[in-house]
Amino acid sequence: MSQSMQVSRADFDRYMMPNYAPVDMVPVRGQGSRLWDQEGREYIDLAGGIAVNSLGHAHPELVEVLTRQAQKLWHVSNIMTNEPALRLAAKLVAATFADRVLFVNSGAEANEAAFKLARRWANDNVGPDKHEIIACSNSFHGRTLFTVSVGGQPKYSQGFGPAIGGISHVPYNDIAALEAQISERTCAVVLEPVQGEGGVIPASTEYLQAVRALCDKHNALLIFDEVQSGMGRTGKLYAYMHSGVTPDILTSAKGIGGGFPIAAMLTTDRVAPALSVGTHGSTYGGNPLGCAVAERVLDLINTPQVLEGVTERHNLLTRGLRTLNDELGVFSAVRGQGLLIGGVLAERYQGQAGQLMKLAQQEGVLVLQAGADVMRLAPSLIIPEADIREALGRLRTALLKLAQ
Repeated sequence: MSQSMQVSRADFDRYMMPNYAPVDMVPVRGQGSRLWDQEGREYIDLAGGIAVNSLGHAHPELVEVLTRQAQKLWHVSNIMTNEPALRLAAKLVAATFADRVLFVNSGAEANEAAFKLARRWANDNVGPDKHEIIACSNSFHGRTLFTVSVGGQPKYSQGFGPAIGGISHVPYNDIAALEAQISERTCAVVLEPVQGEGGVIPASTEYLQAVRALCDKHNALLIFDEVQSGMGRTGKLYAYMHSGVTPDILTSAKGIGGGFPIAAMLTTDRVAPALSVGTHGSTYGGNPLGCAVAERVLDLINTPQVLEGVTERHNLLTRGLRTLNDELGVFSAVRGQGLLIGGVLAERYQGQAGQLMKLAQQEGVLVLQAGADVMRLAPSLIIPEADIREALGRLRTALLKLAQ
């Protein structure tokens, strides 16, 4: 088959596994915060590939660095290291709490590595009984068997056999529940500073501080899953920086590659030695192409101009959504942090987030859902303000249709 072979949305149903249900159009080109489909129809993208396209589509500097790296070195495996990986690791260490970095390819892999590291560290430093992991209800940490077991949404693990043991769940933002659950057998507490799939719910600073104190008291590691909230998404490079609460392990993916598959697990010199030679690995982890792109993404995002711009765009979007809501009464709340925003559907519209996503697409604006009751927005961190205003106008038409 040549690359000029004509394909359509119907070919998905013919050839692809049925675990996805893609929308009825096929995008073929993107530029900035705009997408075009096979029919030439234009969309304003407030979905960002689910918080992945942190600098929009086809950012010229990312295109340039990827093209240049592609002419040099694609892959060498972890039998060797490579210059882009070393540069990116050094910059992540300089910009965060971390001393050490492990590169992988996806958020699930980063979380898998984090959970394995926590158990191995506890085993080596305390003993095999200290292996329990506490996570939050309604959390999401990936789709591997370990990460869906840790994630607090049973629908993702049902039907795949026994879940991995030694994992418990407590309500999010509820320190009393965690205090009742944590013990000397706990090796780690894992949470998202902003629950993404769970409905775009930020953790309070007081909660994060109390979680840190409990982990210290019980000699447990604190893991922050910043797969969705990281790389500038909340207006800081990582969301933990808003609270001043430092984790022992942090996972980063999605926006770190600006659309190129790459992820990272960050940790400290205290914890890192537990993954000694041969204990964990990834054939593609630290790929030169991904690391070269991510280095440029980090350079572009980790600036006052971009990070302050995220807050300005947050204010513009949330004001616009609340103005629409004053008129239409579709949302019971607008919440989130930075450019990770959730519109919680009012009682009358509960369960219709998927329908709203379809109606918005029909009006030429791409949005997401976070469960059945929350519209989620995760656009480019540098989306032009004019695009935000135009998208809000298109969204208004979709909301009017929902309200009929």
